[in-house]
Amino acid sequence: MGDGQEEKNTQQVANGQEEIIAVRKNEDGDIIAFKTESGRVLDYMTALDEAKAGKLAHVDVFHKYGRDIIRSEPDGVKENNLSNMDTF
Repeated sequence: MGDGQEEKNTQQVANGQEEIIAVRKNEDGDIIAFKTESGRVLDYMTALDEAKAGKLAHVDVFHKYGRDIIRSEPDGVKENNLSNMDTF
């Protein structure tokens, strides 16, 4: 990790935000749950509520398909997109 990343992680802890480190997908490939860096497992609706409250780092909530959905903050890095994360 470079100095910038370490500073970013320290800032997240100070803000009380948790980072998503893995996702669970259903048989259709849709994300149905999230695992945070502290080991918590959040179902989609709980994660949506926490994202709206600003408790999860690097995600946005937006309205699409007639409902609210969680997506990674667009930063141009494919590896940290929710759909590309490790699964659990």
